[in-house]
Amino acid sequence: MHTTPEPDEYDPHKHAATHSELSGRAADVVQARDVSGGVHFHHPPAAEHRADVPVPRQLPPDVWDFVNRDAELQRLDLKLLRHESSARVSALCVIVGTAGVGKTAFALHWAHKVQHEFPDGQLYVNLRGYDPGSPVTPHQALERFLRALDVPASAIPRELEDRATLFRSRLAGRRILVVLDNASGPGQVRPLLPGTSDCLVLVTSRSRLSGLVARDGAYRLTLNLLDEAEATTLLRKASADYRSTDSATDLAELSRLCARLPLALRIAAERAASQPTIPLRELIARLRDESELWDALTASHDDESDAVRSVFAWSYRGLTAGAHRLFRLLGLHPGPEFSTHAAAALVEATVGEARRLLDELVGTHLLEQIARDRYQFHDLLRAYALDEARHEDPDTAGAALRRLLLWYLRTADACMATAVPGAFRTSLAEQAEGSPPMSFDDQTEAITWFDQERSNLLAAAQAAHSAGMPDLAWQIPAAIQRMYARYNHFDDWRTACTIALPAVREVGDRSGEAVIIESLAKLHTQSFELDQGIEFHQAALALRQGIGDRIGQVSSLNGIALAALRGHRLDQAHDYFERAHSMAMELDDHAWQAITANGLAHVHLEAEDYKQAHELNRIALTLYREVGNEAGEGDALRCASEIQRRTGHLEQAYESIDRALGIAEEARNPVWEGWWLLDLGRLQVALGQAEDALETYHRAAALQRRIGDRSREGIVWDAIGQAYAALDRYPEATEFHRTAAERHRQLGDRWNLALTLTHLAHALTATGARAEASTHANEAQQILAEFTDPAARRLHNQVSALSAE
Repeated sequence: MHTTPEPDEYDPHKHAATHSELSGRAADVVQARDVSGGVHFHHPPAAEHRADVPVPRQLPPDVWDFVNRDAELQRLDLKLLRHESSARVSALCVIVGTAGVGKTAFALHWAHKVQHEFPDGQLYVNLRGYDPGSPVTPHQALERFLRALDVPASAIPRELEDRATLFRSRLAGRRILVVLDNASGPGQVRPLLPGTSDCLVLVTSRSRLSGLVARDGAYRLTLNLLDEAEATTLLRKASADYRSTDSATDLAELSRLCARLPLALRIAAERAASQPTIPLRELIARLRDESELWDALTASHDDESDAVRSVFAWSYRGLTAGAHRLFRLLGLHPGPEFSTHAAAALVEATVGEARRLLDELVGTHLLEQIARDRYQFHDLLRAYALDEARHEDPDTAGAALRRLLLWYLRTADACMATAVPGAFRTSLAEQAEGSPPMSFDDQTEAITWFDQERSNLLAAAQAAHSAGMPDLAWQIPAAIQRMYARYNHFDDWRTACTIALPAVREVGDRSGEAVIIESLAKLHTQSFELDQGIEFHQAALALRQGIGDRIGQVSSLNGIALAALRGHRLDQAHDYFERAHSMAMELDDHAWQAITANGLAHVHLEAEDYKQAHELNRIALTLYREVGNEAGEGDALRCASEIQRRTGHLEQAYESIDRALGIAEEARNPVWEGWWLLDLGRLQVALGQAEDALETYHRAAALQRRIGDRSREGIVWDAIGQAYAALDRYPEATEFHRTAAERHRQLGDRWNLALTLTHLAHALTATGARAEASTHANEAQQILAEFTDPAARRLHNQVSALSAE
């Protein structure tokens, strides 16, 4: 074990740096990163009323040169804003109009103008109902909104109706503006509607959305084409710095050729501004020629659509050759937005070259820069780019898409190597093909990249599947599974596995199939669906036995053992950890020897066999340090701390947990920190510092809620109850124990339910509520009879005495 620290090193307050008075009830825990002053655990009437829920601010930037539409803006003010003397006329407005008429710009301009009316925040989603790619489903939109409203991942229901219900509950009593951009129809919108007129919803669509008007009472505002005066004003304002002498007659003619659509007007104005020495009349003649050419090539009789396409073509043909090619190939990008590096990979350019070409596209309004190094298309322009790629690059478009998807795979692999050392690494047989992947200096940089690209990585896997590239369709999900696991991105994780499993079976890679099945096993285990987790681990084990993959077998055996341990099935966990450890010994694999020895130490710790736990823990720590696995070392230190605390070596326990938390903080791993803080809190209670423990548990509960581990959040709540009991504050203790018990009951966690009911019975006995205490003690007794380990027998005897009182 470790030597006892010197007195001046021993500081039990190091990880409890804030000092707060905590009180109240248990159903919801205050969440904050840094806390000072009076902290209270409250149980409000409904969770959605928590004062600590973050205020979402999701509106994209306002349009800087927005002009006109004054009459329409005033109509919205009159119809939609709440005034002291009257209630809002409607809580739902649909802004409709033809493509390119400026619906999004109008909605965002008005939303920014009135955002002060909605102090609880603004939510925004581009539903991409008319995008050439996949639209955003209500299911996906609700997940984004619920996360923005601080619902942890594991608390977001799977079913659409349940998600919609939770969303309405979260918005009840709050004033939030919701902008649903580019909706294709009522079915995409209805699940996203709040249940109260305190919130306001703006929907933009090319459809008239008559169903929302008739059935849901929506107010419909139709944006017509700009009139001639408005259109010429927009043209003049957009090009005034470069062309101040253009005549009103010529501007009016140009506006007519653009069908007076804002999107086309902005592109035409930029084209004119870029050629200030050419008379506007000459530019108009070129655009008229383009229009006549388009008329000859299309059977469409939609004047507005033809005008927009003509302006697109006119501007597109004015690009340099490199920007010309980049524009159309960007139409192949599977996700809604992209980076400079992705664009470079698509056209085999350097990042510097790609940035210059992107600047050219942004400058002509053919592309929008939405943030530093982030770009997106208007859906009309993306459809145009994709159409051009299919016509001009029929033989090379597939190769370009593969280059891009390979770049995403290889960069994801590099990201995981930095962010999650030891994660699954893809074979990457085509290492020499395509652009080099990005590199990452540290975990922060790698994690930031993953957060930005998460939706693109999933879209890349889907695109690989659709394009008949099954090798990439399974390798991309395999490469990023550890990040899904770290942050509980359960929806993406499940979708990725659904794509990957048939793909890997199609290529006949049985080793890869085992990797994906194991990923599914971890998904179920992490969701506390332990039986399903074990079932998938056993399927992966069978595959690995069939191909003679002995290291893979160790991983599968270890996975089964971990799932069993989480359910306190100690005999099963011990058996599988022993099998995994023996095989690791035969293979002389020190990394797996460390992992399996650590697992066995945890089993013996749970069984209260502290001597054997201590010996195995010592072996695990030595091996982890030998192979340089800091994550494993941190978990082994946490285990060491618990052994030392339970055997009365409290100063050694503090040293161990302090070092473990240092590893978690350095790695920026909220899963480790949230779990290991629990042991610090228990140590503080053992040291007679229950007030400090409450502060530690507050941090642990906040982290568990943020990462969405509902099981461990419940365990922290139970520990909070024990801390209150240590302070003789039994009424508060009972509230936390009740809430924890309900959580464990919902999850089917029999062991932790029995522990919590035992603690609840003790707290109720202390308050004099002996009859209720006896009821909970009886239930705990019945559950504990299902377990046969020494710890279960000891607790069974203890709770039997309570039930007999």
